[in-house]
Amino acid sequence: MNLDNIPTIKGATHPTKRLGRGEGSGHGKTSGKGHKGQKARSGGGIRIGFEGGQMPLYRKLPRRGFNNYNFKKTFQLVNVGQLEKVEGDTINRESLVAAGLVRDNAEPVKVLGDGELSKAFTFDVDKVSASAKSKIEAAGGKIVDAVAEKVSAASAASAEEKEDA
Repeated sequence: MNLDNIPTIKGATHPTKRLGRGEGSGHGKTSGKGHKGQKARSGGGIRIGFEGGQMPLYRKLPRRGFNNYNFKKTFQLVNVGQLEKVEGDTINRESLVAAGLVRDNAEPVKVLGDGELSKAFTFDVDKVSASAKSKIEAAGGKIVDAVAEKVSAASAASAEEKEDA
């Protein structure tokens, strides 16, 4: 059954309230808004939580607890099934941006394992899921551990500085 096949149940739909169409309609003159006042005006009404000028409850209560939102790490996600669009045999940020699979921004790239991989690629991305890793290796590809290389290069540089000192 689709949405266009669902039968209309009697009493489930109501006619729209046509406002300002004369007194005989039952919704004429003030159009169901009563007489004058803020709520009768166009654009009138008060915001949610407003208590008539009294300090609202949400401002009286203390802010407590921890919120992880500021520390959340987000990734740009690419599935292995989408990688057929990529030109060349290396998958990195530049090739994914050129193929239109990720945006050119500062967010790290993560490869997920949805879909099938028919070609052997060399992956130079920030993160790879376990299922994607198994599919990449099954297709004959390899993963360059860029993070480990950066860490080892940084530790080698710091070791050289210590030796020089």
